Amino acid sequence: MPTGDDDNDRELEQLRAEVGQLRTRVADAEARARAAHQDAQAARATTAKLKTAPPRPRRHLNWRTPVASVLIVLGCLLAPVSVLAVWTSNQVSNTDRYVANVSPLIHEPAVQAALTSRISTAISNEVNVRAYVNLAAGQLTKRGLPRLGALISGFSGSIASGVNGFIHSIVAKIVSSPAIARLWVQVNRRAHTQLVKALSGQPHSAIVISGNEVVLSLGPLIDQAKHNLAARGLTVVNKLPPINPTFPLFDAKYLIKAQSAYRLLNTLRWVLPILAVILIAAGIYITHSHRRALIGAALGVAAGMLLLAIGLAIGRTIYLNQVPASVLPSDAAAVVFDTLVRFIKQGLHVILAVALIVALAAFFSGPSTTAVRSRNAVKTAFGKVRGTGERFGVNTGPVGPWVYQHRTLMRIAAVVIAALVLAFTSYPTALVVLVIALVLLAVLGLIELIARPPAPPPAEPPGVIPPQQAPDHQPTAAPAAGATVPPPPGR
Repeated sequence: MPTGDDDNDRELEQLRAEVGQLRTRVADAEARARAAHQDAQAARATTAKLKTAPPRPRRHLNWRTPVASVLIVLGCLLAPVSVLAVWTSNQVSNTDRYVANVSPLIHEPAVQAALTSRISTAISNEVNVRAYVNLAAGQLTKRGLPRLGALISGFSGSIASGVNGFIHSIVAKIVSSPAIARLWVQVNRRAHTQLVKALSGQPHSAIVISGNEVVLSLGPLIDQAKHNLAARGLTVVNKLPPINPTFPLFDAKYLIKAQSAYRLLNTLRWVLPILAVILIAAGIYITHSHRRALIGAALGVAAGMLLLAIGLAIGRTIYLNQVPASVLPSDAAAVVFDTLVRFIKQGLHVILAVALIVALAAFFSGPSTTAVRSRNAVKTAFGKVRGTGERFGVNTGPVGPWVYQHRTLMRIAAVVIAALVLAFTSYPTALVVLVIALVLLAVLGLIELIARPPAPPPAEPPGVIPPQQAPDHQPTAAPAAGATVPPPPGR
């Protein structure tokens, strides 16, 4: 016959079995709802805190605020100046960079047309076909052929026009050929080397600076054209004297002034960007609100780049209005200007993109209501995606809690790696910056998706003693009838 203790033990075991079944039944539901529930609680708590928190007392203006503002403004003003200094130094002292800048010019139709006109005109003026025709007509007249001489003399204009057209067509083919493209690079490299010699004070410099223009010697191109014309049967060009006209490249007013400051320019190439970064960093450091100062500095740098872009547009208009059409056609002048300043535009586009990305990142990582709600919305969305995957049996296993525990360190590492990739990219473009930013966002999103909060310990039903906390109890058999129960020890 079962005793009362046996009944109690059976009831206890039954309760434990039911508790185990309940735990098994709710474990999956708790795992699915855990992340979403925690994110919702955090969002409600943060929103309630923002709504109920008293307004922050306004701090009294002290020396930090005006000094930080001055430093940041100076750094932002130096940003576009630094871009110009780096570009100018590259164009003046770096031959490889200069050649890379002007090499595309020879492939532009407007520049090819201007070169063709300049070279063919120079050759035609030296050949003077009309004079040769009149000379031939005179020789025929002396030899008793006056009618033939008069006939040839009457057609001297047409003959000269035909020969000049022939010269122009041959020169046009030569200018558009790959051989001239290679020669163009060689001529510009040699000219820039001479320019560096002139600016650095080296003797025997052959660079041509005419008035307020830096001009390119066309002698090598004309020699190539004369060689091709002679090969086509126009051997008279071999008797021509050396022809060396020039082709204007850009306004040299500021370049001439820079001759006396060549070394200073090379120094400013490094000093100005570093000084701008130091001033902005110091302004952000000494102010009370670092994040707000960072946002202001980033927007200030972006504004500086926009001002530089506006300045380039104004400078382009002034340049095109000042270049006479007789010196360089307007379409060719526009191509020359746009090609020469393309690296400035590329640099300001990169800095503008980086500044805007930094401003957005600083804002959305801040404590403002918009930033907090945006972050909570993103967390909730990732929590729902993670919960949906877990319902279908897709989970991150032990990796999820580990990533959740180290998520801050992983975010910092991702940002640092992205910054290093951008820093070590040679001549990045705005597209490169955008791709790096998108990849960084994808990595941060992947970290948020994988990071699974650890499961909270399951709550025990009220009145149930867990097995590990139950007192040691061994059921004993009831004493037989008539048996004597020994007294407890010590009695």
